[in-house]
Amino acid sequence: MSPTLIVPTLAVHASFLAAMDEFRADGTADVPYSGLARELRTWGTRWRSAEGFAAYVDVVAGVASEERPDGVVPKSTRWWADGDTYLGRITFRHRLTPSLLDRSGHIGYAVRPGARRRGHATAMLRAALPFAHHELGIDPVLITCDDTNTASRRVIESCGGVFEDQRGERRRYWIRADVPTG
Repeated sequence: MSPTLIVPTLAVHASFLAAMDEFRADGTADVPYSGLARELRTWGTRWRSAEGFAAYVDVVAGVASEERPDGVVPKSTRWWADGDTYLGRITFRHRLTPSLLDRSGHIGYAVRPGARRRGHATAMLRAALPFAHHELGIDPVLITCDDTNTASRRVIESCGGVFEDQRGERRRYWIRADVPTG
């Protein structure tokens, strides 16, 4: 089997828990502005139970349709999985606030530490671009990364990212989602 983007599902529960342990050990829970870090802090104690994981899957598999007063915009999440093995995730923000335009962009992604350096981030982002274009109507797509994150910079550039500028420690790239990237 080859990895694919999937709607969050209960089928990957065991490998998801192992991946979250890897992210926790990697220090991800302490990363500022990270959606995954926020989820590690708010859901981490509930994921272990079948009921807690089911509640989490219900939340991330759906789409929040209203912008909240705290600035959270509607978003969709897809997981990168190979059968029942969770490898990573990608989150699509349906629109950008001024803060998201500066700092985060439309797409955020994470590959579990034990599956890094195997091409998953590039393949996941390539698979995500048609979804952003056709399903969400986002084109072009803004993606950002820390200026010190050379691996993420390579992923973005190999998927067609065109550097626009750097704001603080964040590099900003635009990718045309309607153009195949490889």
